Amino acid sequence: MTDPAPAPARFFEGVFDRTLTNLRSAWREIAESARGVLAGAPRPESSAADADQLRQQMLSCLDGRGGEVTARARAADLGRTYLSLDAEGRERFLQLLAGEFDVDRREIDRCCNALINASGADQRAASERALRAALEPPRITLLRQFNALPEGVKFLVDRRAELIDLGQRDSLLAGLEEDLKRLLANWFDIGFLELKRITWESPAALLEKLMAYEAVHEIRGWTDLKNRLEADRRCFAFFHPRMPDEPLIFVEVALVAGMTGDIHALLDEAAPIGDPHSADTAIFYSISNCQRGLAGISFGDFLIKRVVDALATELPRLKVFATLSPVPGFCAWLERQSQAAHGDILLPTERSAVEALGGEPTDGDLTTLLERHDDARIAAALRDPLIRLCARYLLYERTSSGRALDPVAHFHLSNGARVERLNWLGDTSPKGLQQSAGIMVNYLYLLSEIEANHEAYRGEGRVAASSAIRNLLRT
Repeated sequence: MTDPAPAPARFFEGVFDRTLTNLRSAWREIAESARGVLAGAPRPESSAADADQLRQQMLSCLDGRGGEVTARARAADLGRTYLSLDAEGRERFLQLLAGEFDVDRREIDRCCNALINASGADQRAASERALRAALEPPRITLLRQFNALPEGVKFLVDRRAELIDLGQRDSLLAGLEEDLKRLLANWFDIGFLELKRITWESPAALLEKLMAYEAVHEIRGWTDLKNRLEADRRCFAFFHPRMPDEPLIFVEVALVAGMTGDIHALLDEAAPIGDPHSADTAIFYSISNCQRGLAGISFGDFLIKRVVDALATELPRLKVFATLSPVPGFCAWLERQSQAAHGDILLPTERSAVEALGGEPTDGDLTTLLERHDDARIAAALRDPLIRLCARYLLYERTSSGRALDPVAHFHLSNGARVERLNWLGDTSPKGLQQSAGIMVNYLYLLSEIEANHEAYRGEGRVAASSAIRNLLRT
């Protein structure tokens, strides 16, 4: 007998089970509106014998016969078929869609030859149009039909989330994933998105999703959520008109006096509620992407800028806009560095302070010692080396493409922030200690420097940082 799923996992599953049930119900009604037109669905396990039936369903969606109601019914029926399949059946479904409804390569060759041999502007223009049409696979035409269905866009977003994983071991499905990404990138252009503030008065279903999607600091229940939506807090999210009940990305903000460096104090449910109109600082302490199927389609940078504008308009006393962010890749990098340098990553004075704790801990044990961070001697000995190494990690460590190695750092640096301050033991939760060695970062958004910082980072790979941060590395 296996252990039951943890409470947060059960909660998450419950939220999305209800969404899936509502989607199936809506699509059943649409499909039944065209009785007699649709074929029966394959079995849940989708054996090889069902492939022809699936193929016919897909072809029916593409043949264009009947009116708009029939077209929507066919798409809804195909979607219901997919949702009825098990994991193996769904993969076969996607392989059929990817393989048999790809571009006609012979037609592409013919169009290319026609373009090469075209004479005159009119003939060339006609050949270019024909080539563009040939380069769009029929599967894209089929996928577009889901845009007309209730929850159809959400259905496609979730399918891309599946394809991201499946495409890692199947090049055919990787091609389908790329097609779907391009389609979604057009639909989720920033011009189509709406910024909304989420409050305690928002619909309960939306608040449940906020709790389920929170990816940085787990929301521990309704009381915790209410605390994050109090008068001295703000929560904003982007929504798409075809997914009005599904946040795409959201940010949680604390309105405080002065820059904050301790996440536990910020999330303390027993702390008194502050007056937002007397606050001078807005701290962005959690930014969560909600839709994995939109990975690689960026709108987070626009979210920060839009929220800063909204807060500055509402609360003109706000002068400082900063984050309180984790450093999720730091400990993994630290371990790799220690192994590569055979344990020689400490300065002499730092090594002496660590060795004075007793025994002969190696550099790889630094984060293990953090488990005893309540011991003042241990915390004091670890502070300087870990803060210094974290500054080096943020300012100089890069991926092969030249971006900051830490994903959170890359996000904020891309948006024009600068690395302002490192906060020792700012997050002593198990996750904070395991990933970030308990360190949290304040990225500062100076409105007068955002564009210059963005250009310097994007163009030259240069990281904007305060003098205090740079001084940590002058040893």
